[in-house]
Amino acid sequence: METPVFSKNPICSLFGIRYPIIQAGMVWCSGWELAAAVSEAGGLGLIGAGSMDADVLRVHIRKCKAATGRPFGVNVPLLYRHAPALLQVIMEEGVGIVFSSAGSPRAHTAMLKDAGIKVAHVVASTAFARKAEDSGVDAVVAEGFEAGGHNGKEETTTMCLIPQVRAAISLPLIAAGGIGSGAGMLAAMALGADAVQVGTRFVVSHESSAHAAFKERVLAAGEGDTQLQMKSVVPVRLLNNRFAEQVRAAEAAGAGKEALLALLGRGRAKQGMFEGDLEEGELEIGQIASNLGGMKGAGQIVADMLSEYNMLRQAIAAGGNRFQID
Repeated sequence: METPVFSKNPICSLFGIRYPIIQAGMVWCSGWELAAAVSEAGGLGLIGAGSMDADVLRVHIRKCKAATGRPFGVNVPLLYRHAPALLQVIMEEGVGIVFSSAGSPRAHTAMLKDAGIKVAHVVASTAFARKAEDSGVDAVVAEGFEAGGHNGKEETTTMCLIPQVRAAISLPLIAAGGIGSGAGMLAAMALGADAVQVGTRFVVSHESSAHAAFKERVLAAGEGDTQLQMKSVVPVRLLNNRFAEQVRAAEAAGAGKEALLALLGRGRAKQGMFEGDLEEGELEIGQIASNLGGMKGAGQIVADMLSEYNMLRQAIAAGGNRFQID
């Protein structure tokens, strides 16, 4: 089927990419290999710097540059202690795109833009979308309750959040949370998004740096196998396992922030997602894990999303829907 053309798409124009598909910058899952593969396929790959120090990030950036001549970016959680050093490396290495998250973009956006860098910021509410726009970012990622990893306390679903944010800001808008198919892409864009950010679907790509055992556990997930937890600390969506049960029990017993942080400890996410400890590790993943199908290459994921998007767009224009397609 003919590949859709997005020559007038504001996100494609902003970042210099062919297709409005952004691969989320996920800790322990999105190194240079995944970012390069998505960018080579025409989307925008992001190196997830939240699990890296400055020296490791520099290596990933240089390897990504060697692997693709197409645009790629880096995701930086601003609340992480390494964030200032990571941003310095990004500027030194000449990366042209930064996606910031988990903090206020106000302190760093002007510096990045002065260096010629395009900045997108991840939010979970219209209030923070307005603040991001006021801070001078170039685009906003609105992430719904369905998303994996760190999430908003408001628990607003993607289908509710996207039209609300679209009405609140004038910037290019990227939808995130529960999107892993062409159908999800079409729905998000019908609600007002200009592009989609996809995380969980790329976690189980061949190029993802996640541990093989974690990938298999994600693919085996069923409906209801993830929950948003630790809302009194930093909300995070987790797959059910022994660690998640410990967190639920502690929260039910009235554990405060310090007790939950002590339970979380250091390195739980690495232990689960990168080292493959499926019981004691922190397994961050989105609700769409129960609807992924099998493992594929990142380029094939992009191609499949585009094919389904185009097929459904044409079917709807002709008065049908996905269940009426031969």
